[in-house]
Amino acid sequence: MKVLITTVPFGDANDLPLRLLKKNNIDYLINPLNKKLTEAELIEIVEDFDVIIAGTEEISKKVMHKAQNLKMISRVGIGLDSVDLVEARKKGILVSYTPDAPAPAVSELSVGLILSLIRSTHLSNIEMHRGNWHRYFGRRIPNCKIGIVGFGRIGQGLVKHLVSFSPEKIFVNEINLDKLSEYSDKVNFVSKEFLYENADVISFHVPLTSKTKNMVRYEHLIKMKSDAVIINTSRGGIVNEDDLYKVMKSGHLSGAAVDVFDKEPYDGKLNKLDNIILTAHMGSMSKDCRSTMEIEATEEAIRFIKGEKLIGLVPDDEYEVQYEGL
Repeated sequence: MKVLITTVPFGDANDLPLRLLKKNNIDYLINPLNKKLTEAELIEIVEDFDVIIAGTEEISKKVMHKAQNLKMISRVGIGLDSVDLVEARKKGILVSYTPDAPAPAVSELSVGLILSLIRSTHLSNIEMHRGNWHRYFGRRIPNCKIGIVGFGRIGQGLVKHLVSFSPEKIFVNEINLDKLSEYSDKVNFVSKEFLYENADVISFHVPLTSKTKNMVRYEHLIKMKSDAVIINTSRGGIVNEDDLYKVMKSGHLSGAAVDVFDKEPYDGKLNKLDNIILTAHMGSMSKDCRSTMEIEATEEAIRFIKGEKLIGLVPDDEYEVQYEGL
C-alpha cells in the first residue's frame, strides 16, 4: 500500500515516524508542496494512495471521489472538521485520530497567551522594538475571573494549570455534564451568557461543527467587559473574525489572542491591530506533543496496512456531530 503524508512539517522534531515507515517497507510520499494543501491541490496528488496521514487540510467528498484507492485516514491531531466523516463512512474509509497527544501543548499555550494579554507583554514588545519605553499596568490571575468554553481534554488541562495561580473564579460552559463532576470544587458551571458578561478572560476550547461555526459574534463580544480578553486556540471559525476585528478596533475588549483561522495560512485584517496576538496554529507545536501525534498516527497507519487491530478509531459520536449538520 502507498501512504501520502499531507501534514507538514512531518518528522522534523523526531524522525521516528519515517524510520517506522521505512522499517516496514512502506512506500510513502511527504506533501511535495511543503505547505497546507488546498482541496484542489490535494485532489491533484491523492489518486494513487491507499492511506493518508493527514493534518488539517480538507479531505472532502471531492477528494475522496478522486482517491479511488483510499482505505484509511490517520489524522495527526484531534480536530475532525476537515474530514468528511459522513462520506468516509459511505465509502468504507476508516478514520483514526490522536486526540490525547496535542492537549498538553495547547493548554500550556493558552496559559501563556492569558499571561501575555493580561500583562500586555505583547504591546510592550512592540513598543520597545519601535524605540518607545512604556510601562503598562496589568492584572494578575488572582484578580481575574477566567471563563472556559468547552471542557474536553484541553479545557480540563487548562483548569489544572490555572488552579495553581488561584484565580478569583473559574467559569466553565460545557454541554456534556459527564465531564464536570470531578471538577465541581474547582470551577463554577455557568451559561455562556453569564460567562460572557462576567469573565475577565475567556478561552475557547470547542470543536468546529455546524453548531459552533461563528458561535461568537459581534453581539456576544460586545456583551463582554470592556477590558476583557479572549483567546481562541480551538478552531478557526469559532470566533467570527470580521466581528472580532470590528469590536477590537472600536476599543471594546483590551486584547485577544488567536492561534487558529478560517483560512490558513492567515492574511487578513486582524494583523493590522497591535492589541491582538496572532500565532500560526502553533497550539500543538511543542516538540514532544508534535512528535507523539506523528508517531501515533504513523503507528496506526502501519497497523492498518499490516491488518492489525486499530486503537485510535474515531468514535461514533464524532460521526453523529457531522450527521446532525446535514
